Amino acid sequence: MRGSATDPTSTPGPRRLRRTAVPLASAALLLPLLGATPAHTATDSSANRLQHAFATAAADYHVPQSVLLAVSYLQSRWDRHGGAPSVTGGYGPMHLTDAPTALATAEHFAEGTEDARGDTARAALHPDAEAPAESAVPARLKTLPKAAELTGVPADELRTDPAANVAGGAALLAAAQKELGEPLSADPADWYGAVARFSGADDTATAAAYADDVYDVLRTGEERTTDDGQLVTLAAQPRLTADTAQLKRAGLRTLPTDGTECPRSVSCESVPAPYAEFGDNDYGNHDLGDRPASQRIKYIVIHDTEGAWDGVLKLIQDPTYVSWNYTIRSTDGLIAQHVKAKDVAWHAGNWDVNARSVGIEHEGFLAQPDAWYTEAMYRASARLVRYLARTYGIPLDRQHILGHDNVPGPTTSTIPGMHTDPGPYWDWRHYFQLLGHPFRRTGGKHAGVVTVLPDYASNRPVYTGCTTKGEPCTAHGSGEVRLYTDHDVTAPLIKDIGLKTDPTDGVNDLSSRVSTGQQYAVADRWGDWTAIWYLGQKAWFHDPREEPAAVPATGFVVTPRDGLASVPVYGRAYPEKEAYPAEVPAQSVVPLPYTIPAGQKYVAGDVMPGEYYYAVTFTTDSHRVVVGKDLYYEIQYGHRVAFVRAADVTLELPAR
Repeated sequence: MRGSATDPTSTPGPRRLRRTAVPLASAALLLPLLGATPAHTATDSSANRLQHAFATAAADYHVPQSVLLAVSYLQSRWDRHGGAPSVTGGYGPMHLTDAPTALATAEHFAEGTEDARGDTARAALHPDAEAPAESAVPARLKTLPKAAELTGVPADELRTDPAANVAGGAALLAAAQKELGEPLSADPADWYGAVARFSGADDTATAAAYADDVYDVLRTGEERTTDDGQLVTLAAQPRLTADTAQLKRAGLRTLPTDGTECPRSVSCESVPAPYAEFGDNDYGNHDLGDRPASQRIKYIVIHDTEGAWDGVLKLIQDPTYVSWNYTIRSTDGLIAQHVKAKDVAWHAGNWDVNARSVGIEHEGFLAQPDAWYTEAMYRASARLVRYLARTYGIPLDRQHILGHDNVPGPTTSTIPGMHTDPGPYWDWRHYFQLLGHPFRRTGGKHAGVVTVLPDYASNRPVYTGCTTKGEPCTAHGSGEVRLYTDHDVTAPLIKDIGLKTDPTDGVNDLSSRVSTGQQYAVADRWGDWTAIWYLGQKAWFHDPREEPAAVPATGFVVTPRDGLASVPVYGRAYPEKEAYPAEVPAQSVVPLPYTIPAGQKYVAGDVMPGEYYYAVTFTTDSHRVVVGKDLYYEIQYGHRVAFVRAADVTLELPAR
């Protein structure tokens, strides 16, 4: 139903945010016409101040409240993150950006000792490229100053006051609508072009993908309690259509795709990583291949960039640097593809995993808990991963959708230097909901397997070292659970002997942490505590019934064959020596410093033959894929996955 609750010809000018009772009253009268929320949110209480802020801003700037709510949901899921900026300098529920104030830059792959290529048959690659200086700040990263100009509200207030922030977003939407020559209609269907422009994207594909997501939120509706306890509700409008033709008048460029490998539901551009020779018979920054004909793609590895978009894209175009397959932008979910799926990118620090995986970088920072990821980026990433999983037959579970922090060191010496992104603040629970494979209980009360599944928002373990070693990080929701040597929070933390250090609560210390979606065999139970087999030890985590950290699950486990006191654990699944042809040097099959003692059990994720991709020359005529007869099981061993020889273990299905 079309109609106007306001004067469509009026033009709201710069002004201070009103704080009188009049706008609240007028907003309440407008709720039915603006497609807003059920009546139970209409009372004034501390739990729904934000809902009223949306109503007030919608009335003040003649923007449908439902549109304002849906845009904000895609920006921040209505959270304010304590006033801290996102990775791209975005503040508050509307993610108003002020990059000159907040944007940070780093150089990810030069950190630590990890060799991103991870192949001991070739000299280790330790890039020392400097992150390029940022170029002129694009308009998408300075929407907060524009909102300050439109509203007359000081920039600092827009950063810290949620109501002011929402008003700033409403002013930007209204301004975009006027720039398109469209009326300030009360019908959400008439705002597609303005929503697309609000994304800040400068191309039609990205702007359309963003607007389509907003209208999907409008059709399905949403309700959630925000990170500061605010209940916000958006009623579903399942029959809503949008005037998508408005986008043709938005003056945006057409994005060249150049044969990118992306689903149609996302915006995707090609920014190729160079395959080039340089120096003394050296080359970079990836290897040509023929996947999946030559090798199955079994994994997708999730990274964060530790740097901002423009600088990261310049780095990957350096042939002396490393590579990955895709990068996803935080502000609007734009995807750039760098390496084709048939080729092998250098990203995970383990050549075996690289040769069987696709790597996806997300604009973000591990050790900045409030440098948060936008919903637009999570959704674009989930669509890309669903597409890749369908295309290459990759299971959507945590033993195939890995974080970089789940990739094992290929050899003992590499374990301490392996990277730890995307870290404890990546929301795996929400991510797998977007993938259409939410984690849930699949086993009975006495199941022999559990799936780690804490409540992200309320689970706030203390981490240190985000900014200063030993100093506590900002309190923040987390998808990870801490492990102890006994059923007591004062007991020592579990130790990872491969790290050669004592365990700590450092944000990058993975020795005694499990992550959402990971599955482990149950070793014991004691009151509100559950023990799992982890790194060859019995590891305990607090798991009270009223606030569980895990749920019962089903799944196959491996345990040492009868008669074996223990079995070795490997960081790569390489073929036996006899499998190598004469022209390919045999790679050593050396276990890590870990074992599985008799009686312990570990969840099995996949079975695979030993494989090795020999690719150490620029020309591909000498490249070979060596496949052995030995079979391996991938297992969830510690925080990282690992491999065991199938001949060493028995596969079992424990109690359900």
